[in-house]
Amino acid sequence: MTADSAAAELITIVDLIRYGASRFNAAGLTFGHSYDNALDEATQLVLHALHLPHDLSPVYGQARVTAEEKAQVLALFARRIEERIPAAYLTGEAWFAGLSFKCDRRALVPRSPIAEMIEQGFQPWLGDREVHRALDLCTGSGCIAIAMAHHHPDWQVDGVDISDEALALAAENRERLHAHNVRLLKSDLFSALAGERYDLIVSNPPYVTHAETDALPREYAHEPELGLRAGDDGLDFALKILRDAPGHLTGDGLLVCEVGEAERALVELLPELPLAWVEFRVGQMGVFVAERSDLVAHHARIRALADARG
Repeated sequence: MTADSAAAELITIVDLIRYGASRFNAAGLTFGHSYDNALDEATQLVLHALHLPHDLSPVYGQARVTAEEKAQVLALFARRIEERIPAAYLTGEAWFAGLSFKCDRRALVPRSPIAEMIEQGFQPWLGDREVHRALDLCTGSGCIAIAMAHHHPDWQVDGVDISDEALALAAENRERLHAHNVRLLKSDLFSALAGERYDLIVSNPPYVTHAETDALPREYAHEPELGLRAGDDGLDFALKILRDAPGHLTGDGLLVCEVGEAERALVELLPELPLAWVEFRVGQMGVFVAERSDLVAHHARIRALADARG
């Protein structure tokens, strides 16, 4: 059966979703950008092409599509397969912490598990501590900063990044989501934040090793490498954040940081540092919580490790 004859048999929305998922699996695509499976990616591409909401009720699954609509859907499928472009870049949208963010190649596709912590108010980690100011370090598209500001409108949130392109995208998302309690700043980590203090610092910095970055599937080549590559063990940025965070945290402030697969390397380097590794609904995902007091107590060792990175 030719591709044209197979496409002729696709009549409904469900037909297209099933067909897309089958083709994606057959093509060996990688799913790691907001969606983790072929069926969800096919669903979102179909709904986007048909101008339908992402949470469309399954009752509409048997709705028939026109020939023109089918052609648009199949064209998206073809780009996903042939160019290996992540679905979120094809649709221009990614969902994070219940919010729709504009998504393009200026920043990584939003996908951090920290979204779950934001929606839960960073409990039980914050306890009864009050947060007046929060920082999102390495903000990228602005997703963490804006989500914090949305779910906690009484917080003043700074989003910081070194990339002008990422900050421009973050500014567009700030306006898109009316996050008027977000301030965006250009800074290489804490370098431009002299004198700034926060009750909560959250960071999803680059944490992919050189070897892993070089071996990533084609989908990741569409993202800015600046947001991924982080040295031989993935800790070039995390160690500097651990070193400098105490100078920007209030007395009982908290640091939340994602290091992904570099978790093991960090524990081996700093076994004495008491880090609380967050258990998410799907298990541990390389996100830790650190108390300022613990970072201060172990500052000499952390500083030595971070300084050695240059």
